Amino acid sequence: MYSQITANKRKTWALIFLFTVVILALGWIFGQWYGDAQLGIVLAVIVATVMTLFSYYQGDRVALGVAGAKEVNKQQAPELYRMVETLAITAGIPTPRVYLMEDPSANAFATGRDPKHASVAVTTGLLTLMDKSELEGVLAHELSHVKNYDIRVMTLVVVLVGIVILLSDWMLRSLWFRGGDRDNKAAGVLLLIGLVLAILSPIFAELIKLAVSRSREYLADASGALLTRYPEGLARALQKIATHDQPMKRANHATAHLFLANPFDPHVTKKKFERLFSTHPPIEERIARLRTISV
Repeated sequence: MYSQITANKRKTWALIFLFTVVILALGWIFGQWYGDAQLGIVLAVIVATVMTLFSYYQGDRVALGVAGAKEVNKQQAPELYRMVETLAITAGIPTPRVYLMEDPSANAFATGRDPKHASVAVTTGLLTLMDKSELEGVLAHELSHVKNYDIRVMTLVVVLVGIVILLSDWMLRSLWFRGGDRDNKAAGVLLLIGLVLAILSPIFAELIKLAVSRSREYLADASGALLTRYPEGLARALQKIATHDQPMKRANHATAHLFLANPFDPHVTKKKFERLFSTHPPIEERIARLRTISV
């Protein structure tokens, strides 16, 4: 567990570095095209710094806002709050803030930069569909993301992927409209490099998001099962989610990797094509692994 926490802290800095490199490369190409590479790099550094700091300190608010989550206290949702509080004490972490999402789909996510600044959000559909042991299994899974510092990596990705896609789109439009102003061979090569980089950057960002999402789900499943000492609770919850198979009303590609199950397609199957572009591993595999855990 501690090795995973250390690894996630390393991944945070690696992630920031990779996205910074991509943004600097976009800035350099943009600056070259407009005749001032240094200005392009300076602007890219400013954008990268501001957005990294924003995503680190405010990314959780963005994720919660996009999901339409509203904070609740112990008086508004006593059973849910007490369950989160009890599991947090068992896990040895501060009690996260608790949020509700008005959505009939059964889902949940955790966000924040560390256990001291964490939040857990669940849908009203999850509360309706799950019994006590199943809900406990889901919450233990999410609190495992908090304890393992998965939330820091996942929250950073929300904003950093978004800014790379935004800059790439801006750059593509600028290069396209300025294409007629530059007609020499060097400009043509520069335009080609810029177009390739602008097209590939969002794909690269998306692949990073997918890579950091899937492996963490298996670990959080196992950690959550150990926390409750009852793997069957989470296994049954995942089975219900797969059977229910209802997409979320406010599903968003930027935040999809945060959720317990894919908000667009909760029942991710073992089909290779579907797995390739899913932020989550197949739900049957997750259930099967949980049922091999002995506690």
